Amino acid sequence: MSLKEVLQQDMKNAMKDKDAIKKNVITMVRAGILQIEKDKHIELDDEGVLEVIAKGAKQRRDSLLEFEKGNRPDLIENIKKEIDILLSYMPQQLTEDEINRIVSETLYEVGAQSMKDLGKVMSALMPKVKGKADGSLVNNIVRQHLDPQ
Repeated sequence: MSLKEVLQQDMKNAMKDKDAIKKNVITMVRAGILQIEKDKHIELDDEGVLEVIAKGAKQRRDSLLEFEKGNRPDLIENIKKEIDILLSYMPQQLTEDEINRIVSETLYEVGAQSMKDLGKVMSALMPKVKGKADGSLVNNIVRQHLDPQ
């Protein structure tokens, strides 16, 4: 069953269970998928759907930081639930140790020596961790490896 079909089924279940948060999150994801499909005149595969889900999770993480700064515990709880729902559709996320290992291998492969090589490293690295790790976390780890101080 494709990820779009899983989302459709989960939305039906959320409506039956009267789970408003899950229904709203899935509706948002499905709307994002539909928008991309209409704009680009394509049919998204599971990888494309995962990109939409990852984008939604990133937006919510950013919102979470703002809500924490604004001391809004009422909104923080809902955002955390939404993030958990989105992450349930994502592949298993890599641990920092696994990311460090992949970064080390990639640095060796591209022969990176300094921060000047950051772009080259990131372009070689991101396809390896796409959907399995947060891009900003990967970028921070690469920077630590390239500029150990």
